Amino acid sequence: MNNTTITFAKQDNLKFFRTLNSRVNNYFKENNIQKTGNWRLYMKTIILFAVFLAPYFLILTLDMPFWEHLLLTIVMGIGMAGVGMNVMHDGNHGSYSTKNWINKVMGGTIYVLAGNVYNWQVQHNVLHHTYTNIPGHDEDLDAGRVIRFTKEAKWYNFHRFQQYYSVFLYGLLTFNWAITTDFKQMKSYLKRKLSYGKAKSPKILWTTLIITKFIYVSIWIVLPIVIGITWWKVLIGFFVMHYTAGLILSVVFQLAHVVEETTNPSPNELGEMDNTWAIHQLFTTTNFAPKNKIVNWYTGGLNHQIEHHIFPNISHVHYGKIAKIVKETAAECNLPYYEYKTMRSAVIAHFKHLKELGMKPELSI
Repeated sequence: MNNTTITFAKQDNLKFFRTLNSRVNNYFKENNIQKTGNWRLYMKTIILFAVFLAPYFLILTLDMPFWEHLLLTIVMGIGMAGVGMNVMHDGNHGSYSTKNWINKVMGGTIYVLAGNVYNWQVQHNVLHHTYTNIPGHDEDLDAGRVIRFTKEAKWYNFHRFQQYYSVFLYGLLTFNWAITTDFKQMKSYLKRKLSYGKAKSPKILWTTLIITKFIYVSIWIVLPIVIGITWWKVLIGFFVMHYTAGLILSVVFQLAHVVEETTNPSPNELGEMDNTWAIHQLFTTTNFAPKNKIVNWYTGGLNHQIEHHIFPNISHVHYGKIAKIVKETAAECNLPYYEYKTMRSAVIAHFKHLKELGMKPELSI
């Protein structure tokens, strides 16, 4: 990744963020509500953990045909993705609760999802939220050689088919977390001296990573085998669970940033960006299915990605309400506010954009 220091424009002639921030703060003040989660989020947490863990205990305690076993692992994957988008995400942004220890506990649920708090906070909170869609800085755009997410990425002949094969690779997201990604990221981030908040000792971080991986493997693979479930059934079920969760998470993430409307701005020779950070978020982010209650509930407000990127410390349960404020303020300042009315249209737009990025550059229009 690029180590060039980036600075965003400091002067906002449109006074966009100052006006927006004042209006959003007034919304919470006038309605006398906290910016963090509420009973709706707490109830959702119980439901999603039940969807995630109940099938696991059924598999451990009941004798069932393998096809039922697989169906339950799919349900577990759905619950796993739900916990990640709703509970872990808000927790690691400090928006789940007003109490810091509760945020840490909920953020720590990533260990049950095969991830690591330090890596996620650096990759997501620092690199993605700060340098959204900037090639060489936002790691969400880096899929190695296999998928070309930007015009700046090197083109290979096989990219002509990426709109077809990418969806199959998306499912490997959390599976890779479990076996390789966390180790590679920690080595890279510590070498670059990256951190979110107060820096921790590398020894503590490495020890935490190794111990939590050991516990994770013990719970999800070793324990079922010890109880008596055939090893190959355990491994297949483990993979299916992760593949289901990874596919859901990857698609949701990509719809917000890898579509035709969003841009991939780069800094000038001095590392300076044209826009302020808040305005940058409007050009690089899009919403989808904002009125769909099911999508809103399950994706943890990640379909309101514009609101999330500008106000990451506000819980997603409030995004539906403040979206109107953000949209109106952007319009007043003659700034973009990208959104797809349905999830279907966003999915189509994403894979259409992948097709365009997969074309040989000199043949692209």
